[in-house]
Amino acid sequence: MRHVIALDVGGTGMKAALVGTDGTLLHEARRATGRDRGPEAVVETILGFAEDLRALGQERYGEPAAAAGVAVPGIVDAENGIAVYAANLGWRDVPMRALLSERLGGIPVALGHDVRTGGLAEGRIGAGNGADRFLFVPLGTGIAGAIGIGSAIEAGAHGYAGEIGHIVVRPGGTECGCGQRGCLERYASASAVSLAWAEASGAPEADAADCAKAVESGDLRAVRVWQEAVDALADGLVTALTLLDPRTLIIGGGLAEAGETLFTPLRAAVEERVTFQKLPAIVPAALGDTAGCLGAGLLAWDLLADGQPTDEPPTARPTDRPTDSEVSA
Repeated sequence: MRHVIALDVGGTGMKAALVGTDGTLLHEARRATGRDRGPEAVVETILGFAEDLRALGQERYGEPAAAAGVAVPGIVDAENGIAVYAANLGWRDVPMRALLSERLGGIPVALGHDVRTGGLAEGRIGAGNGADRFLFVPLGTGIAGAIGIGSAIEAGAHGYAGEIGHIVVRPGGTECGCGQRGCLERYASASAVSLAWAEASGAPEADAADCAKAVESGDLRAVRVWQEAVDALADGLVTALTLLDPRTLIIGGGLAEAGETLFTPLRAAVEERVTFQKLPAIVPAALGDTAGCLGAGLLAWDLLADGQPTDEPPTARPTDRPTDSEVSA
């Protein structure tokens, strides 16, 4: 059975899969990234994980994987296959594509940015399926974005397109790690809401999920914290839709798990702010934490189609795929 290897590398864990020609996840596995062991050890863990998956595919399906796709965080030079920099993993200028291809017997390997790769999956087989223009915005530790055009993701001239988290929404406000003040992710990311609610509630361990629950119970302190985050997010999104005119805004990440506690006030806040702009559909992401892995598989299949998206993209969903246990602990 023809298949590809898909890897999604995160700061604490890695998700991987063998993906069939129709997009079905034939096998899934997870391993710890082990960033405490240093960047060289992380790279070796990635290579070893991919090698184990190749061996499993050979044994189970009678042939090795035809290609591989890997999604990594940080700054990525996808064209040259270089993982340029990732603060949370500590690496610089890792020739990831070449290293993986060598370890996997010379098969073609695609390298992608984690958020753009997740956006690719959401656009083709997730919440953006059928939308010719969309913006995927996951609200997690930080905020990033993936600009969907047709069945592809726009990376920009230098690979930095979509960094919506660093739109300044509160000039002169809270300092951001990027060097600016008042960036969107300092007000509307899951981590920002966690910090604000911990302070407002006086509970140091409280997080964004706790804040959402308090909002639902009518806690006025939580409502204030939540609305400030929603207002900042709406300001950033209106700037983005003014520039990009997307048909659909897909919101994912930890904050989106609050469901309508987020989406009802967010839709209202965006609608209040638009003037001449066309209001896009604002919808939750559909693929959850499998988006990056599914997107990595799509990148691999695209390589085998001479770099062009297939005419009929896979339609499998996480709810209808078979699963297996881990390759190893």
